[in-house]
Amino acid sequence: MGENASFWESLIYAHPTCTTWKQEAEGSIYHLASILFVVGFMGGSGFFGLLYVFSLLGLGFLCSSVWAWLDICAADIFSWNFILFAICFVQFIYVTYQVRSVAFDREFQELYSALFQPLGISLTVYRKIVLCCDAEVITLEKEHCYAMQGKTPIDKLSLLVSGRIRVTVDGEFLHYIFPLQFLDSPEWDSLRPTEEGIFQVTLTAETDCRYVAWRRKKLYLLFAKHRFISRLFSILIGSDIAEKLYALNDRVHVGQGFRYDIRLPNFYHVALPETPPVQVSPHHLQRGSPRRKPSGVTNCGSFLSPP
Repeated sequence: MGENASFWESLIYAHPTCTTWKQEAEGSIYHLASILFVVGFMGGSGFFGLLYVFSLLGLGFLCSSVWAWLDICAADIFSWNFILFAICFVQFIYVTYQVRSVAFDREFQELYSALFQPLGISLTVYRKIVLCCDAEVITLEKEHCYAMQGKTPIDKLSLLVSGRIRVTVDGEFLHYIFPLQFLDSPEWDSLRPTEEGIFQVTLTAETDCRYVAWRRKKLYLLFAKHRFISRLFSILIGSDIAEKLYALNDRVHVGQGFRYDIRLPNFYHVALPETPPVQVSPHHLQRGSPRRKPSGVTNCGSFLSPP
């Protein structure tokens, strides 16, 4: 304890105390450097936040170097501040290069602004997602099929960027797929990573479409490396399936002119006259596929009573 006390005493009291203080203030360069330090440490996070911090801190250290060289003529103070200025300058160049390296094509930039940026996804994370699909946007011409019922294997996950897709089963219309919706989220959700399957519906382009596709195995490898991306896609796919279920709900009817409601299975209400009823047989149902409709729902008027 005595040695520690003597160490702190020597550290505090070994130097002579200031008996007189300078009456004049330091030059304007010193005060400018202090202001730049204060403003610089108010920077935020992310790429642009780092650019803000390193630029202002670098200017602050540069002003301190000039002040040490011209005003107080202290080589050690000048050296340290100039070294810190050089470090900030190198960091600024490095972050600028990173920002330029994550630039995307117009369609990917619009996709980021519309879908991923509102969720707080950074450009670095989005870059990993884009590289997983080889940064490619695929074109599907009008009346061409993305998938055919009973024939096309489920080997990828696709997101519609532009256009409109019509979903049918045995020639009967189910619902539309619009931009920023997944083309095959129900099929993706219905299979485990080790399972294989085929489409139970047909997806046809009603207009010229553009979509992004992630190969199944490659996307699962990305999920294994980055759990955050796995949770992100789980949320997006779940929300997309819910939208498709509500779209199907608008077309499913029960007897006596009432419409089945998937949100309140014990109740139903009068169907809209302009929406034709859809008959679906049990063999159309696929295990775990949210595109399916309740079996025999068009004949359930006998066990459901109107309110």
